[in-house]
Amino acid sequence: MPTNLTADQLERIARTCHEANKALCEAHGDHSQKPWADAEQWQRDSTVAGVQFAIDNPDAGPDAQHNAWMADKLRDGWTWGPVKNPELKLHPCIVPYSDLPAEQRAKDYVFKAIVGAMRDR
Repeated sequence: MPTNLTADQLERIARTCHEANKALCEAHGDHSQKPWADAEQWQRDSTVAGVQFAIDNPDAGPDAQHNAWMADKLRDGWTWGPVKNPELKLHPCIVPYSDLPAEQRAKDYVFKAIVGAMRDR
């Protein structure tokens, strides 16, 4: 059952998800993620879209969360590349969920957990 949230509520959840993702990336040596306030608009929009998907599809698994993210990226012209490059719209996570490294799959679990914990507050 979809939950209707205000734009401010969606952004608050998205900001939390983004910062958690940033922390997970840093734990694995990737220090390329900017804080929410400094992130590019496309990145903030992508996170908000991910939050909306999780809210609209509470029973969807982390693989569905990834597939929704990947479908959005592909619609926006992104393709697979060995290194993330926003200018060229390349991303190494544009692969089937089962092909993602464990640390990348973990991000989808954390994302869904944060949305679930925050959506009803």
